[in-house]
Amino acid sequence: MSNIVQSIVIVGGGTAGWITAGILASRFPARIANKELTITLCESPNIPTIGVGEGTWPTMASTLKSMGVSESEFFKECHASFKQGSQFIGWDNNQGEGYYYHPFDDLQHSVDGVFAEYWLKESIPEAFSKHFSVQHEICQHHLAPKSITDAEYKSSTNYGYHLDAGLFSKFLQKHCVEKLGVKHVLAEVDKVNQSEDESITSVALDNGKHLEGDLFIDCTGFKSLLLGQTLGVKFKSVNDILFADTALATQVMYNDENSPIASCTKSTAQDAGWIWDIGLPTRRGVGYVFSSKHTSTEIAKADLFAYIESTGGKTDNLTVREINFTSGHREKFWHKNCVAVGLSAGFLEPLEASALVLVELSAMMIAEQLPVTKNVMEISAQRFNDKFNYRWGRAIDFLKLHYTLSHRTSPFWQDNKNESSIPARLQELMKLWEYKIPNGHDFEATGELFQATSYQFVLYGSQFRTKPPFALEPFIKNYVADQVNYNKHKEHQLLSTLPTNRDLLNKIYKYGLSKI
Repeated sequence: MSNIVQSIVIVGGGTAGWITAGILASRFPARIANKELTITLCESPNIPTIGVGEGTWPTMASTLKSMGVSESEFFKECHASFKQGSQFIGWDNNQGEGYYYHPFDDLQHSVDGVFAEYWLKESIPEAFSKHFSVQHEICQHHLAPKSITDAEYKSSTNYGYHLDAGLFSKFLQKHCVEKLGVKHVLAEVDKVNQSEDESITSVALDNGKHLEGDLFIDCTGFKSLLLGQTLGVKFKSVNDILFADTALATQVMYNDENSPIASCTKSTAQDAGWIWDIGLPTRRGVGYVFSSKHTSTEIAKADLFAYIESTGGKTDNLTVREINFTSGHREKFWHKNCVAVGLSAGFLEPLEASALVLVELSAMMIAEQLPVTKNVMEISAQRFNDKFNYRWGRAIDFLKLHYTLSHRTSPFWQDNKNESSIPARLQELMKLWEYKIPNGHDFEATGELFQATSYQFVLYGSQFRTKPPFALEPFIKNYVADQVNYNKHKEHQLLSTLPTNRDLLNKIYKYGLSKI
């Protein structure tokens, strides 16, 4: 079979490139060992990592585990810490008061809306996340999701990671090359060569060599060298929906080596956007995502420094990077024999850390749908495009939801509530949710990016209240009351036994976690 797919060339490194390489290589170890498949990653030695994708979803733990990565080594080499959700501070009012959590808890019966129905009908004064998720209080106390006696990837609560993106890329590179058989080429791409039907045949490198491949994966970042520039797939902007187009990013040192490490990503609302605050063992990653149409870079920088100082950080000699971006994605992600992953596929502001999970899901689907022969490439491409057009659309809906719920009154926030900026599907769901609680039937696609639980945490963390018209069924009331009692017992137990993030990380550095 002369047209069998035997060689995959990934152009571009960074987190997207190396996660893709790792997922593919760990899926086909026998084929790589038997030289039936080669995976080559070519990256420029001169392009630095963007370095702001420092938060992951819980999916990353299973991804790393599937690659054969030691979680202990990952923590040590990537300056990683535990993430158990996101905290949204001051999103509801101009005073910046109040907060709510979107925890990573995978709550039983939250998908069918039973918990939310109980909470709404009983007019529970306690915050929605606090009433049903143990992670609300765990995050409040900066606790870890596990103890040193728990094996790698085992835990008491669901967790993702905070990490140093630059160190993570280097860590994955070493693992992929040394353990998974990925070939690594350091070179600039001078030219992309195509066949008569415009498929990519090879990339010409500045060292005079050519890299030939059957399938090319574009991980070249914002420039999208293969899919965008060479194959001409257009970029679809959603700046009319998500207004943020600039980020100011910096790194803030702790005041001392024992400072608490936050167990969640903190997102604090500002007049023209929001500030992220990510706790790593050695520093905080802090940045302001804002709309340049609603404020200036100078004012944004002043707001960022004011936030840092208000949270105990020092702003003397801080280096601030400005990152300009356009929110949106390619009109299609797989064209001919090229598929884009990461920034080359699209970019959305990092509000719910969707960037890395879209990389993971993209690489997983490429592995699952990897065409055996070139003549079925088009079928795989169509399936991939259908799935990821849907996923990107749902990510845009979910991010926009956060803004539409706010009662802040500055022009940025008011413009976000303008009906013309809200996607039609989200408008329909919001109308539906006036009297009906979000449940699994609202999100029926396989591998839904954000489940009903996530929507409930955001809706009811804000002032939005669904008004179910019918009385609560007695069996629901009794069942949920029992679950709440169980939850409170578990919460009490975990609060008294779990170590802090910093204490556990110190023990991991010293002893390591036991292997599964």
